[in-house]
Formats: sequence, structure tokens, C-alpha cells
Amino acid sequence: MHHALYVKTITISDEVYYKLVALKGDRSFTEVIDELIRSSVKSRVEMIISLSRRSAPPELEEAVKLVREGFKARFVETAP
Repeated sequence: MHHALYVKTITISDEVYYKLVALKGDRSFTEVIDELIRSSVKSRVEMIISLSRRSAPPELEEAVKLVREGFKARFVETAP
């Protein structure tokens, strides 16, 4: 799936920047950040599935609540 490319500027701390550089290799920062987000989502989904197979419903509801709280990010797309 390809989307139109809109260049965005973000501000991060030097500490986070150097961590991203260490992970980057020959990939773009966009690729690294996307991979980190996907990895986080995948692990959260796996946790919910695991809990749903072995836990009582209240524990599953709490897990879903924690995942939702972890995704309180706002994505704003603006036209160029």
C-alpha cells in the first residue's frame, strides 16, 4: 500500500535520535520508525490473544484498556 509522500518535520531528543541512528543501518528513518510501531502493535495483539485464551474476561478487558491507552497518539495529515 503506497500513500502520497508528504514530508513532515518532527523534533526528538538527541538520545532518541542516536538510538534511531543505531537501528537505522541503510534504511530510512521512516522505515525504522514504521518497523518499531508495527512491532509494538504486533506484540500488543499477541498479548491480548494470549490472555483471551487463558484468562477470565475481566483480565482481557483490562488488557484491552491498557492497549488502547498505549495508542493515544494523534495522527494529523495535512495537505502540502
